[in-house]
Amino acid sequence: MTDNTSGPDQAKLDELAATDTGGRKLTGIPNRLFLGVAALWSLFQLWIASPLPFLFGFGVFSATEARSIHLSLAVFLAFMAYPALKRSPRERMPNTDWVMALVGAFCASYLYFFYDQLAQRPGAPILQDVIIGVIGIVLLLEACRRSLGPPLTIIALIFLIYSLAGPYMPGILAHRGVSFSGLVNHQWLTTQGVFGIALGVSTSFVFLFVLFGALLDKAGAGNYFIKVAFSLLGHYRGGPAKAAVVASGLTGLISGSSIANTVTTGTFTIPMMKRVGFSSTKAGAIEVSSSVNGQIMPPVMGAAAFLMVEYVGIPYIDVIKHAFLPAVISYIALLYIVHLEAMKAGMQGLESGNPVRPWLAKILGFLTGLVGLMALSAAVYYGIGWLKPALGDAASWVIAVGVAAVYVGLLKLGSNYPELEHDDASKEITQLPRTKPTVMVGLHYLLPVVVLVWCLMVERLSPGLSAFWATVFMIFIILTQRPLDALFRGKSELVGDIKRGGIDLWEGLVDGARNMIGIGIATATAGIIVGAVAQTGVGLVLADLVELLSMGNLLLMLLLTGVLSLILGMGLPTTANYIVVSALLAPVIVQLGEQQGLIVPLIAVHLFVFYFGIMADVTPPVGLASFAAAAISGADPIRTGFQAFYYSLRTAALPFLFIFNTDLLLINVDLWHGILIFVVATFAMLVFAAATQGFMLVRSRWYESVLLLLVAFTLFRPGFWMDRIDSPYEEVPPAQFEQALGELEGNEHLRVRIDGLDAYGAPTSFVVQVPATEGDTGAERLDSLGLHLMEEDGKTLVDMTDFGSEAEELGFDFDQEIVAVQLPVGQLPKELMWIPGLILFALIVLLQRRRRRIAPKEATPATA
Repeated sequence: MTDNTSGPDQAKLDELAATDTGGRKLTGIPNRLFLGVAALWSLFQLWIASPLPFLFGFGVFSATEARSIHLSLAVFLAFMAYPALKRSPRERMPNTDWVMALVGAFCASYLYFFYDQLAQRPGAPILQDVIIGVIGIVLLLEACRRSLGPPLTIIALIFLIYSLAGPYMPGILAHRGVSFSGLVNHQWLTTQGVFGIALGVSTSFVFLFVLFGALLDKAGAGNYFIKVAFSLLGHYRGGPAKAAVVASGLTGLISGSSIANTVTTGTFTIPMMKRVGFSSTKAGAIEVSSSVNGQIMPPVMGAAAFLMVEYVGIPYIDVIKHAFLPAVISYIALLYIVHLEAMKAGMQGLESGNPVRPWLAKILGFLTGLVGLMALSAAVYYGIGWLKPALGDAASWVIAVGVAAVYVGLLKLGSNYPELEHDDASKEITQLPRTKPTVMVGLHYLLPVVVLVWCLMVERLSPGLSAFWATVFMIFIILTQRPLDALFRGKSELVGDIKRGGIDLWEGLVDGARNMIGIGIATATAGIIVGAVAQTGVGLVLADLVELLSMGNLLLMLLLTGVLSLILGMGLPTTANYIVVSALLAPVIVQLGEQQGLIVPLIAVHLFVFYFGIMADVTPPVGLASFAAAAISGADPIRTGFQAFYYSLRTAALPFLFIFNTDLLLINVDLWHGILIFVVATFAMLVFAAATQGFMLVRSRWYESVLLLLVAFTLFRPGFWMDRIDSPYEEVPPAQFEQALGELEGNEHLRVRIDGLDAYGAPTSFVVQVPATEGDTGAERLDSLGLHLMEEDGKTLVDMTDFGSEAEELGFDFDQEIVAVQLPVGQLPKELMWIPGLILFALIVLLQRRRRRIAPKEATPATA
């Protein structure tokens, strides 16, 4: 049953969209200046990412110079796009804003103009440097307040004050403090603060991916993805909601913004969800849940994913690999939640536009398409692999011509079908588009995504260079798709079509820069926080504080981290939230895990923080994506937020699961094991969704929901139960460390607990995994490890470690005591625990099937 709430609130939507791109609507010369600078910013980013500066020998910028120009353009556009106050004029810029824009841009570009002079006086700023730095920091904070709101500005100010006021702080918060000039130098004139790693990633990677998404959307890919999703799924039970999930996932490929994703797809999906029976609140919540998850969907993830490349020190392709399985599982589970909601309310889908086909024909068609796609992929992969050595330097040109030919061929193929229309959300859709024509007419939109993934995963190019080539191809498509499509359809107006393509390109360049203003300002301001942490050592203080609050319990520590991310996320964008929390707490979680004997990979911790930063876009009372969806659905934004959070419990549960079971992140997993994990983990997440929704075949009894949660836990983490039945390690006396090391085989590791003092003289205890190094005997392996032990008063102590040795890297140090050694022994496969879990699940299914037969009415209550 639907409720009769009002439709989209356009004024509210415009206000929320302004949080991403700015609320000022300039006219005349100021507007032309804004558009020109925005397009110039996009062209500058394309230039520095390309090989052209090195080919022509000019326009080569160092990393620091590029960051300086990047921030100066972001600051200038921020003061142009964002008014100071709600009552400030929207159609013009006050003189004060012009002054702040110009002065702020100059201060940000100071490192570019005076790069050589600053390099000659490192750590010794003159008065001019300090004045410029102070003005720059103040104007950056003001730009941050305007574009992102007060919270991040206030947090940055707190860290600046803390840096100066260290000697006056109470207790453990006290530090020796820094001088005023030292603070300004560290934050503005080096690459440790504002111009640090975060801004560097924004300059090198993030801008190009955002620009790529803006151009792809401007070409029409966003509309294409929505149409395809509706044609495929709209006719199923609760179909518009399922289509919304898939459309938001596909839009997430090209958009890293939760709000933009919600507004783009929600304008069409939410009214249609209400039409088939979803309440306004649930329709908005489903759109929010699926849109927010767009940030975790590879290959174009949220901006924070690119920061992981630098913070964790792994290639972007590895970030994609580790993030892929949880993202897909999360989306499949949301589809299932939507299905359960539709079943509970007895909903139907919209009328299909496709001819009726038997299920066997559908399955055969799907399998034929899948096999054909796999064969094509293999032919392309091995064909290009053969071409490259055969053609040498000419291979790149031949491949480029081949890709262009495929693009033209797909456009010709698409011209045989009707053009895609842009739907009006206010009009009722009585019939869904047909699948085959809808898919075929826009296949060329997939080519740039294929090029991007190919460059990242096959050619192993850097993220920046991969995005550059994909963007160049996207520019080619924007300029040529209109003239070519019109030519193939026999209605060519060459000059007009080329002109419209040029306008689309211009608007795409401007939109890309508009979308980057907030990210550029956020990464620069978050750099202040990271710089303060490095300069004051507050990270160590916070580590002690959090460890004290968590009482040394890793699970409680993770809960505190999740809560902190949610709280900070109420005012910080995802990117800034990730930078702050990961800088403060990621090392602490890894260290605490070591102390408890759990080796937590750093990427798992960073993904944990990333996931909870995304959850903040949902969580009331400030989840902006929920406000955007509520503005479309006409529902209460707080209720929408709570419902979306309820739907997103699966996203909140996944980070805890992959911390304790890193198989979900495909760490040290082969292909077949990875496929098995995907199948079982997906099934487990569906069971978890059924448990949290209180409905599977019929409405679940409370004890059935508890048992379903137990089943899901067992499938996700079978090792928890197996370790209690059959221990994977045998305790060995520390004195037999050398002998135990000699017994290791292949990729096995010794687990060694060490007691000692940390770098600050405080007692510490942690666990390391010692690999089987080169050598046939324990003595040879110990020597290869670079570790020297001695026995004293019945204790096994570290006598010394060789400089630069593996033992030193593992954390062994002089005078530490080895207190426990665990040798791996043969353990039953942990996957055996899936069997009792599946048996328990089968019993619950039998109970519910029996109840459904006895009381069918219980399965279909009337409201959604």
